[in-house]
Amino acid sequence: MEKIALKERIEYSNEKFTKRILFKDQQSLIFVLNFMPGQQLPAHRHPGAIVYLTVLQGEGVITTDGQDTAVSEGDVVRCEGDEVFSFSCTGTEPTSLYVLLSSIPDERYAQEV
Repeated sequence: MEKIALKERIEYSNEKFTKRILFKDQQSLIFVLNFMPGQQLPAHRHPGAIVYLTVLQGEGVITTDGQDTAVSEGDVVRCEGDEVFSFSCTGTEPTSLYVLLSSIPDERYAQEV
């Protein structure tokens, strides 16, 4: 068993959003994305994966294939990896997203930023 204190991985930066890896194995990846108000995750895909996302705190807008969906604390989202996905932190408070990828499309997805 492995245990991580999630609150220690929620780190914000005024320069850009942060990504902190929680767990990684050969088949899946779990990480947390942290955004200050106004920060954005650029549009991208997760080929061959399914994306599960939980809003831990804050609010924003998820865009998948051009369709905007407002999300806030406690919302859970599932996206197909071939959908074009982006996120914008539109609220006035920091936002953190807990993300699980069912597979790792490329090792670049498993890097912290």
